[in-house]
Amino acid sequence: MKLYNCKPNTKIKLLDTNPTVPIASIYPDENEILTFKKIDGMYSICKDKDGNTIYLAAWTEVEQL
Repeated sequence: MKLYNCKPNTKIKLLDTNPTVPIASIYPDENEILTFKKIDGMYSICKDKDGNTIYLAAWTEVEQL
């Protein structure tokens, strides 16, 4: 499923092996579980287990958990 179809505040797992992120932003670890917060333009705001903000492209393929 595309990230833009997920409901806010849900847990997600990346299915994309090379997700698009903005320049100079934190790149997510492989197999990491993220909390999707919201879509903000063409990117989304997600949080990792440490509370770091991860910006993923809204069209990233994910699995909603």
